[in-house]
Amino acid sequence: MSAQVAAMYWCETDSPVGRLLLAGSAQALQRVYFQAGPQPLRAPATWRHDPAPFGEPLAQLREYFAGARRTFHLSLAPAGTPFQLAVWSALQAIPYGDTVSYGELARRLGRPGSARAVGLANGTNPLPIIVPCHRVIGADGSLTGFGGGLNIKRALLSLEGAACVADLFTGWDLHTSNRQHPGEGRGGSLPLPTPTRR
Repeated sequence: MSAQVAAMYWCETDSPVGRLLLAGSAQALQRVYFQAGPQPLRAPATWRHDPAPFGEPLAQLREYFAGARRTFHLSLAPAGTPFQLAVWSALQAIPYGDTVSYGELARRLGRPGSARAVGLANGTNPLPIIVPCHRVIGADGSLTGFGGGLNIKRALLSLEGAACVADLFTGWDLHTSNRQHPGEGRGGSLPLPTPTRR
């Protein structure tokens, strides 16, 4: 007799970087998707739409976007290989507002020379923002890739005040996108994400 699979729940919420879709069990957050990014997710029919399990993640995201939270304290259950889990754990040790290169992250993991593998694991992080993969940049200071799109990566780093100025990307960020997301710059008020029901 097979073990019963835990039910998956999901909800969507607005944020200063566009709509986010949160998914997980009643006990732990498992995924965050950028619905305004290049790969929005359509929740599978087997998932239950219910914002109730996401009260604490939504509250902490609110605080993060308002500049009142620098670390997240949530029950997380990302699914990955041992190496991916090690990379995602190392991401959580990067302080708010700091950035590191893929090579530096590889060294911190005791795997010098595996920057490419670290980059691949970073790119499959299922919990962006919460597990801050946006804080990993190229060795030359360029933003490089990001699953939600470089617009969002730059916006998150700008919110945190990261001194990342060598990138060649010139798109909007949280401080220059008031027409889309009304709010003020760092230290000002930002729109807070709220759960939506269908």
